[in-house]
Amino acid sequence: MITIRQLLLGATAGLALAACAPATPPAATAAPKPDAAADEAAVRAVNPAWFKALSAGDAAGVASLYAADAVLSPPNAPAARGQAAILEFFTKEIATMSSAGLTNNMGTDPTEVGVSGDLAWEWGTYSVTDQAGKIVEIGKFTSVLARRDGAWKLIRDTWNSDNAPAAEAPKK
Repeated sequence: MITIRQLLLGATAGLALAACAPATPPAATAAPKPDAAADEAAVRAVNPAWFKALSAGDAAGVASLYAADAVLSPPNAPAARGQAAILEFFTKEIATMSSAGLTNNMGTDPTEVGVSGDLAWEWGTYSVTDQAGKIVEIGKFTSVLARRDGAWKLIRDTWNSDNAPAAEAPKK
C-alpha cells in the first residue's frame, strides 16, 4: 500500500527531474535551413552583373561586387587588394578597353557553380569583341565568393586568355 508520504516524495522527485531537463528552444529561434537553389541563383547573378557594369563603363559598379578585403588577380598585372585598388584597376581597364573599342562579354556556355555554406565558386568563359563584333580574345574565369552581410561578394577573382601569347619582336 502506497502512503501519502510516498506519493509526495515521488511527485517531488519528478518535479525536480523535470526542472533539470534542458529546455527545448522554440521553433522560431531555430536556425533557418540553407536554401541551396536560392544560394546558387544568387551566386550565378554576380558575374552577369559584373559584365553588365563593365560594359556600361561603370567601374564603381564593378568594384561594388567585391568584398572590402577581396583580391583581384588580372592577367599581366599585379594583384589588386581591396575595393579601392580594384576600383582603380577597373577605372583604368575600362578606359583602355573603351579607347580600343573593345567589349568584354560573358561566355555563352553555362557556368559551373559550387556552394558550401557561406562560400561559393563560379567558373565560366568570356570573350572580347571589337567594334565590328569580331571576337579578338576568348578565355575563362574563376571567382570565389563569400556571403557577407547577407549578400554574395567576390573575394578572389582571376581570369586568363586562351589566346597564344604575342610573339616577341625580333632582336636587332
